Amino acid sequence: MISAPLLKGKTGHPAVRLWVVQAREINPGGKTPLCWRLLTNLPVTDLASALEKVRWYASRWTIEEYHRVLKSGCGIEDRQLESAGRLKKVLALDRVVAWRILATSRAARQNEGQTVEEVLDKDEIEVLACLRKGRGQTEPMDLRTATRTIAQMGGFLGRKGDGEPGPLTLWRGMQTLTHMTLAWRLHKTYG
Repeated sequence: MISAPLLKGKTGHPAVRLWVVQAREINPGGKTPLCWRLLTNLPVTDLASALEKVRWYASRWTIEEYHRVLKSGCGIEDRQLESAGRLKKVLALDRVVAWRILATSRAARQNEGQTVEEVLDKDEIEVLACLRKGRGQTEPMDLRTATRTIAQMGGFLGRKGDGEPGPLTLWRGMQTLTHMTLAWRLHKTYG
């Protein structure tokens, strides 16, 4: 634990008690190991509380991605509604959309055994299957393949060195999939 001294010329401000947590990567596979030095005003008195703070910090990037999808994808900063109540309702929907995009992106990247049926509904899967068939793609559709197909509708090129699609490209593709799925449902109902 360290205590920050009072600022020169400032009186009446109490010292801030800080704890320092250092987390160093072990065996990074030939790369330079990461070393985080985290400052917190929450007590760190044992290994369990230190690991807790590191886990919290490690979640920060996910939170940043979530907010980026809300801002850049859903455009929450551009909303101009007449009342706070209306804004809250729209933001409630936007949060669900942002969560779905981020969860789909992460599930496809981490390949934790989720199936495409756990992430997309039946009609969305049928639309993607038709789209892939029209492109001559006949291999079975797993979650990664479905995610990449959706992202391609959002501008992802899917070249060999491109890596996996990001949440914003996936968000744009999901908008297109939503419109195509609506048309598919209308066709099945009235077609």
